Amino acid sequence: MFKKIADSFYTSLIYKDNYKIYVLGLKNTLIISLFAVIIGVVVGCLVAVVRYNSQAKKKSNPLSLLCDFYVMLVRGTPVTLQLLILYFVIFDFMKYQQILIGVLAFGLNSGAYVSEIIRGGILSIDKGQMEAGRSMGLTGKQCMLYIIMPQVVKNTLPAIFNEFIALIKETSVVGYIGVIDLTFAGKLIQSGYAEAFLPLFVVAGVYLIIVYLMTFVLKKLERRLSRSDRN
Repeated sequence: MFKKIADSFYTSLIYKDNYKIYVLGLKNTLIISLFAVIIGVVVGCLVAVVRYNSQAKKKSNPLSLLCDFYVMLVRGTPVTLQLLILYFVIFDFMKYQQILIGVLAFGLNSGAYVSEIIRGGILSIDKGQMEAGRSMGLTGKQCMLYIIMPQVVKNTLPAIFNEFIALIKETSVVGYIGVIDLTFAGKLIQSGYAEAFLPLFVVAGVYLIIVYLMTFVLKKLERRLSRSDRN
């Protein structure tokens, strides 16, 4: 049994430098996740502010309706379907830019969820702070930028961090458009060398390590934020 495990380990990782396939998959997973979460935060903040202003004024406009539709569409359809539509339909002319399309797909998907996080954070801020800022001569945009948003970012940072962790795992479907991500790397080794189990366990182990490290950083961040709140 141990010899079989050792042989499987050698075939899955060492033979013909197969570990490099996992390294490539990990690199692509992290690249897509990192840039997607950046797009998600930027898009999410913009969408949240537009929807909040529309809600505060109790008046819809074409931009707020578009943002509402965007959030409903993204949250109401699977991310795999969104990825395939972007790749095969909308960006059909960019079929050899799979990583870029993956970044856009997951960034737009993340943006819808981040927008709800940010909007909830804005709604949690006392309305009196906006009124106090306006009484000091600041415009509504200045109040939002300099008073409300810094508090929102601080309050929602743990939730956004959790979104980043979830995004890393969600990118496991990017292999559908031909990107060698971490999961697809395991499948390549599995099918190429008839190794049924070990490649999948290697991939699972790498995901667990990433999530553990991210969770560790998140806990450190939460403790620091709680200390700053007490001060």
